[in-house]
Amino acid sequence: MMRADGYIAPMAYVLHYAPDNASLIVRMTLEEMGVDYTTALVDRAARAQSGAAYRNINPAGLIPALETPHGVMFETAAILLWLSDTHGQMAPRQDNPERARFLSMLFFVSNTLHAQLRMLFYPEKYVGDDAQAQRAMRDRLISNSETAMTLPRALGLVDAYIGAQSDLDAPSILECYMAAIVRWCALYPAGLTAWFDLSAYPALATIAARLDTRSTTRAVAEAEGLGHTPFSRPVLPNPPEGTAL
Repeated sequence: MMRADGYIAPMAYVLHYAPDNASLIVRMTLEEMGVDYTTALVDRAARAQSGAAYRNINPAGLIPALETPHGVMFETAAILLWLSDTHGQMAPRQDNPERARFLSMLFFVSNTLHAQLRMLFYPEKYVGDDAQAQRAMRDRLISNSETAMTLPRALGLVDAYIGAQSDLDAPSILECYMAAIVRWCALYPAGLTAWFDLSAYPALATIAARLDTRSTTRAVAEAEGLGHTPFSRPVLPNPPEGTAL
């Protein structure tokens, strides 16, 4: 419940999730913030994300969705920013001059890096069933182009930004986002990950190793079956419920 002064009373959020999906980023953030939440599995094996029940929650049919005091939210970056502003954690505050660049990077990761990974993982959604067209798009996405913002260049841009920031004990929402991104780069699509080398991005490698040691990460990894080093040396998930694919 929200008071007239804008204060939002504590509540248990409901995170609609599937293991090792983008909901992982929101789950990590909720754990880091120490706020109450429960989870509701979206059964990807049954294509629940495309069904009417879930579309009533998230009309885009994508994972995650988060039930909040203001209604249901979707889109990962929007959820992260709302949580940060609501709880005053894990991002520069509105009066901090670093906020402008931070938000630019957050939405660059969402709009460019994450979007390109979706193209890499699901090329048929973008170019249809033509295998040659799919291969050409994937080859372009993972190329080391000096003129196009491909995945290696985008990772390098974020790595440079994070590397220039002060080292903080608690991760930011951007760092949680990037930990999941580098995990997925190392694992998916199966057999097509040779282009990615985490050591080429030292700031991201540092974040991955640091997050692996946190108790919050261990809780998330256990809940989603992500192994002992989910970000620095990831393995395919073995979740106790649901499926990542």
